[in-house]
Amino acid sequence: MKLISRFGRVNQIRRDRPLTREELISHVPSVFSGEKHESRSERYTYIPTITLLDNLQREGFQPFFACQTRVRDLSKREHTKHMLRLRREGQITGKQVPEIILLNSHDGSSSYQMLPGIFRAVCQNGLICGESFGEVRVPHKGDVVEKVIEGAYEVLSVFDRVEEKRDAMQSLQLPSPAQHALAKAALTYRFGEEYQPVTESQILAPRRWQDESDDLWTTYQRIQENLLKGGLSGRTAQGKRTHTRAVNGIDGDVKLNRALWVMAENMMNLLGR
Repeated sequence: MKLISRFGRVNQIRRDRPLTREELISHVPSVFSGEKHESRSERYTYIPTITLLDNLQREGFQPFFACQTRVRDLSKREHTKHMLRLRREGQITGKQVPEIILLNSHDGSSSYQMLPGIFRAVCQNGLICGESFGEVRVPHKGDVVEKVIEGAYEVLSVFDRVEEKRDAMQSLQLPSPAQHALAKAALTYRFGEEYQPVTESQILAPRRWQDESDDLWTTYQRIQENLLKGGLSGRTAQGKRTHTRAVNGIDGDVKLNRALWVMAENMMNLLGR
C-alpha cells in the first residue's frame, strides 16, 4: 500500500506530556497554517490542522509527538506535510500506549490520514500497525472536522484487536532460524536485495536488557528499533566502513513500520498462530 504522502527530512518534538501550543508553533508551524496553498482550487476545503487538534483535544486526545518536513520551496513551508501522534487522556503513561497517528498537509499532497499505532516507553519508539487494521482517510471536502473526529474513534475501536495480536506475538517463542529469517526479510526491505551493509545478527541484537527475550513481539521490536534508529557499523558494497542511517523521513518511517508489522504477522501465521 503506497501512502499518499512523501516526506523528506523533518523537524520534530516528543515529550512525555501533552505538547504545548508554543512547542507546536516552534517545531511544526504548518499545523497552524492560516490558509491553503495558492495552488489549491475553490473546491478544496481548508481547515487548519490546529482546528482539528482543538476539537480532538476536547474529545480527550492529546499530542505527544509532532513533526513536519523541511521543504526547498519556501512558499510551501507553512503548508507542508506534518504528523501528530495522539493519546487518550487516561492512557498517557504506560509501557505500551495506543496512539492515533494523524497525517496531513495543506498543499494538496495529502488528505487527512489516521493510523493506529503503539508507543513503547522503554525505547521511546513509535510503532505503526499494519494494513490489517486499516486506516482512515478524509479528503479536504465537506465536513472535515466531524469526519476526522469520527475517524479518530474508528481508529480507537481497533485497539482491542491490536492488543490481541500483540499478546499472541508475545506468547510465541521464535527459534534462531526464524529470527534470522525475519531479520533477513527486514534487511531486504530496508536496503534492497543486492547488498545489505549490516548483518541479520546486528539488527537482532538488543539495545537494553528488557529486549533480550526471544518471543516474536520482542524480536520484532529489536529489528524495528535497530533499522529505524540506525547507527550500526557496517560495510558498503565497495568494502568501506559505514554506519547505517536513521530513518528520519515521515513517509519512510510509516512505510518501514507498517512493512515490519506485516512481516511479524506473516511469521506468526507461518508458525501456526
